[in-house]
Order: sequence, then structure tokens, then C-alpha cells
Amino acid sequence: MGLLNAAIWLGAATFCTLAVLPVVNSQKMMSLLGQTYFPYLSEAIGRVVMTRLFHWQVFFALVAWLHLVLEWLYLGRMPRRFWVTLLTLLFCMSLLGGLWLNPKLMALHRVQHAGNVPPANREVAARSFRVWEGVFQALNVLLIAGVGVYFWRLTTNEDTPRFVTPVKFRG
Repeated sequence: MGLLNAAIWLGAATFCTLAVLPVVNSQKMMSLLGQTYFPYLSEAIGRVVMTRLFHWQVFFALVAWLHLVLEWLYLGRMPRRFWVTLLTLLFCMSLLGGLWLNPKLMALHRVQHAGNVPPANREVAARSFRVWEGVFQALNVLLIAGVGVYFWRLTTNEDTPRFVTPVKFRG
């Protein structure tokens, strides 16, 4: 369960970041949407995709937590502090990105492209949008790296004894 969750989590985050978002901002999308609507619609589509991704990341983080707790209860292995901290950070970063940063970017995007807003305010919103978009992308890359580390933890078996003596097999 945990390996499948981490694989889907890592795959979804990587696919959205490396495949979907570049397509949304590509020349083919510009020719499809038209030069007039492209800047507004392509970014709005990207925001909708990222909103869904961050909601899924919260879900995957909760499932990973549940897996960690069930592993502790069923197998009796106390989880290491590093993994608990990593999952907590991934969960908090997903909440931060999905519930605070992405809605902030959506609001700045609307102000940036609003026709009834003075040009000075639109320029301020555009500059602020670029800064917060960089923060958002950095957060997304950190999330992908963290999920990659978590996936690695699940694929390696570090909690087993390194050496097993023959005495342990005798009855």
C-alpha cells in the first residue's frame, strides 16, 4: 500500500510539473487559444491543474501517514524521526501550496489581467505574481524531491538486521 501510494504520488507530481505545465505554456497551446487569450487562459489552466495536484498531494500525504502508523501498530516498529519529520513537512508544504499560495497566485493573476484595474496596479500584480510563482515552483520542486526520498525509503529495506546469526534459527 505504501509503495503504491508513493509511486503514484511521485509520478503525479513529476508528470504535472514536467509534462502538463510545459504543454499548457507551449506554442501549440498559444496557437490553439489565440494570441489574445493565451496569456490569461494558459496560466489559468495551469493554476487549475496545480490546484488539483496539491489537493492530491494532501491526500497522498495523509495515506502515507496512515501507512506509517499502521506499520508501527502492525509490525511494532517505531518509525524513525527523520521519516516522521519528512512526511510532516511534505504534508505541511502541500497544505501551504494548495490552500494559501495557489489561491494567492490565482487572485494576482486575475488582477494582472483585469481590464477594469489601473495599469499601475496590474504591473504591481504582475511583478508580485512572478515572485510568488517562483516561490511556488521552488516549493513544488522541494515536494518532488521529498517524495522521491520517501519513495526511496520504501524501496529499500533499512530496518532489517544486517547480520543474522544461525543461533536465531535453532529451536
